[in-house]
Amino acid sequence: MPHTLAAPAQAELEVRRSRFLAVALPVSGREEATEQIARLRAEHPGANHVCWALLAGGHSGMSDDGEPSGTAGRPILEVLRHHDLEDVLGAVVRYFGGVKLGAGGLVRAYTDAIATALLDAEVIERIPETTLAVTANYADAERIRRWADGEGFTVPDAAYGESVRLTLVLPEARCTEAVDTIRDLTGGRAHPED
Repeated sequence: MPHTLAAPAQAELEVRRSRFLAVALPVSGREEATEQIARLRAEHPGANHVCWALLAGGHSGMSDDGEPSGTAGRPILEVLRHHDLEDVLGAVVRYFGGVKLGAGGLVRAYTDAIATALLDAEVIERIPETTLAVTANYADAERIRRWADGEGFTVPDAAYGESVRLTLVLPEARCTEAVDTIRDLTGGRAHPED
């Protein structure tokens, strides 16, 4: 079962006068990862490189950001894979110290930086989630919302018209059970879209 991070983790290493600032953080996908990379670039305008790797389902990727090919993004990605992480961005900001490290030295430095950041990171089990849309009358919608809150499911969206269309986010493994419960709660009046 894949894991993710409960909170961001970071570390700093110095290798032959170059500073490597490593950050590993949970992200919901490529869009959030792109925002985080842009934030890192803005926070470190004097950095020579912001290299990264992303493991997020079909939205994975990596970048050497000007370092020799395969010396930064790939090592970061391999460390994330080794830790069986998913929905995680690993990024390393490098301030060049004037001494060239060579390809092997760069691979070691980027690997060590992200691995050090993950040493004390709180790793949690990643529970795959799904979205369930439900159409109900106003009274049943409130009943469904209270039930969802009690189960720890989130209701990020509700559209009100002649009826109410609720969007629920819940663990994938509980979807069938949720559909059955919603039908029971509402006497079959609510219509989950599975």
